Amino acid sequence: MNHKVLVIEDEIGIRKVINDFFKAEGFSIVEASDGQEGIDKFSKDEFDLVILDIMMPKLDGWAVCRRIRKKSDIPIIILTARGDEDDELMGFELNADDYVKKPFSPAILVARAKKLISKKYNGKNENQELIIRKDIKVNKLSREVFINDDKVNLTLKCFDILWYLISNEGIVLSREKMLEEIWGNDYFGDTRVVDNHIKKLRKAMNEKSFYIRTIFGVGYKFEVSE
Repeated sequence: MNHKVLVIEDEIGIRKVINDFFKAEGFSIVEASDGQEGIDKFSKDEFDLVILDIMMPKLDGWAVCRRIRKKSDIPIIILTARGDEDDELMGFELNADDYVKKPFSPAILVARAKKLISKKYNGKNENQELIIRKDIKVNKLSREVFINDDKVNLTLKCFDILWYLISNEGIVLSREKMLEEIWGNDYFGDTRVVDNHIKKLRKAMNEKSFYIRTIFGVGYKFEVSE
């Protein structure tokens, strides 16, 4: 992947968690411990995404966001412990691209970052034709799946499920949502059909079936593990 992310966050523990998770996914990370250091590093280097805390010394996140936006339309994810709706609205008024409240799931933060970067730099959206995640490659146009360069044969519905899951990596998808998106509103069966097809899909994926995780009582999510 080799995208560079600037993390501007005064809490060293949070920086370490972000650093570990993003590096595991192939990102290059540059850290700044306060707003002024963040602006200085942003001015001296090229980045693909900024993860920006709000409550920081020297310059707060709002000031940093304003200065960055005067120079760049780089994707910005606001990260804050404050849960005020006004804060969230302020983030979007300053043209931040996403807003994540602490405590947060590092895996979800990575997934959101990937989505923003993909949309911004690769011209990809929900209609993108190819997704490569570690050792799995899914081509929507040819409807082909490869794991470790070996082709995996899937039924039409199993492919649709895999595509939907991998396109929303890190996001928990309910059985009802999957039924609606894949089978359509005209389908009158129950959600067990989703479980049955997930079982078939996992069998076809063999030793990589653990990429599809069951979230008990809710549904499923796709998540690549190291």
